[in-house]
Amino acid sequence: MEVFQEYLACIDNPENRARVEEILVWINKKFPSLGRRIAWGQPMFTDHGTFIIGFSVAKHHLAVSPEKACLNHFSDEILQAGYSHSKELIRIPWDSAVDFSLLDKMIEFNIADKIECSTFWRK
Repeated sequence: MEVFQEYLACIDNPENRARVEEILVWINKKFPSLGRRIAWGQPMFTDHGTFIIGFSVAKHHLAVSPEKACLNHFSDEILQAGYSHSKELIRIPWDSAVDFSLLDKMIEFNIADKIECSTFWRK
């Protein structure tokens, strides 16, 4: 988790910082084999060198980037959780609960779906 400390320290709002840290710690414990790195200014997790999920902080929400294929696969569940999304990211409002079950399913999906992927992003 040390790799994320500088990123977390730059989040001005202490409640938002705590929320992001909670999610990153949860993923770290739930998926200890995933790689951790900061790239494109955001914390992300990788598996065998391929992207699994990333996060970024916005004024009104935490943006979750699971890649388009994963987002499309879980689109209905994302909406049922009360989150909005674009083609590339999910918006979790700061005042909404985090659906850890959904995060778990998305991470598991990406790990399984990209098991033979040899590139960082899906082609």
